Amino acid sequence: MSDSTPGGARLAATILLLRDAPSFEVLMVKRHHQIDFAAGALVFPGGKSHQGDSDPRWRELALGFGETGQDDMALRIAAIREAYEEAGVLLARDRDGAFYAGEAAKDVRAAVAEDKVAFIEVVEDLGLKLDLSALTVFARWITPRLMPKRFDTWFYVAHAPLAQQAICDGHEAVDAEWIAPGRALDLAASGERKVIFPTRMNLQLLAESADPVDAVARAAARELVTVEPWVDGLVLRIQENAGYGPVTEPLDAL
Repeated sequence: MSDSTPGGARLAATILLLRDAPSFEVLMVKRHHQIDFAAGALVFPGGKSHQGDSDPRWRELALGFGETGQDDMALRIAAIREAYEEAGVLLARDRDGAFYAGEAAKDVRAAVAEDKVAFIEVVEDLGLKLDLSALTVFARWITPRLMPKRFDTWFYVAHAPLAQQAICDGHEAVDAEWIAPGRALDLAASGERKVIFPTRMNLQLLAESADPVDAVARAAARELVTVEPWVDGLVLRIQENAGYGPVTEPLDAL
């Protein structure tokens, strides 16, 4: 898989990890203020696809490999890897088929994030297999052409393994928190938290669900419409059939 699309946008993946205990919440991380993209923003764990996400050895170390739809296996691996790096959550199963319940060592996570250790070697050493089938495609957004850095980002949704504790990496992410989708939207509206346009729109879509089961079911049933916002005067617009309703975003808000 190429790491970019024909329009020059870098392939990326992000994941909405959901839980319903004590209430319906999604895992979000706060980006470091010195990161060059979405600095200081509240986002879902995610990032660019790496070459190692396409390692052919994943075929033996990932459940559900090749069994999904229009997305690429490497993107699912990227989403799981980013959740591991940024929040210490690993969507993988042990030899008995149970979700991994161990704690992700912070130094190992840092080594993976810095490309000093291959993610596939960590998974293999732990005797695990990534669970690609645990992910359901939620949305796909491509950065508008006016932006200097562009990403073709696939959003996935999955039930979080409750036995694992989310802990930020302290590098790209400086905080990790479980938050109700509606609460995150309220914080964005009040200006208390920075939430970028695509994240806010997908929080809005997520907030239409009653619980994680409902959210995953809605995502599986929803037709995927690739969203690439375009400029119309002083605002950005997106397709009305993308599932978000009529949307306009002021350019000065970007």
